[in-house]
Amino acid sequence: MKPIAFAAGALAAGLMLASAGAARAETAHPCSADAVTHARALMAFHFGEDLPDFQVDDTAKQTGTVKALRGDGRFDVLEVWAYVIKTEYRMHFLYAQIPGDCVLMGQEILEASDPY
Repeated sequence: MKPIAFAAGALAAGLMLASAGAARAETAHPCSADAVTHARALMAFHFGEDLPDFQVDDTAKQTGTVKALRGDGRFDVLEVWAYVIKTEYRMHFLYAQIPGDCVLMGQEILEASDPY
């Protein structure tokens, strides 16, 4: 195979993979809006409703899955970031993989800072 033909074929294959990845990245998780709603409630619980500069991202990103504590099921992990003054908080929301339902099974909130 000639180097130019190979490069053109590799470029075309790369573009197809990139566009497929972009399409998957644009598709929001069905429970994304529910995770954002829970993120706002979790921040309000920790800091109060009247906190100034209280911001929560508008979308949740799926970061992977974790095994359920019991049984063979897995939970989808959705990540939402929030901002209070100059501090960032990462929240994870664990949803059962049940088609058509958003069943929240767990949540965590961590401050994104270096305490040391």
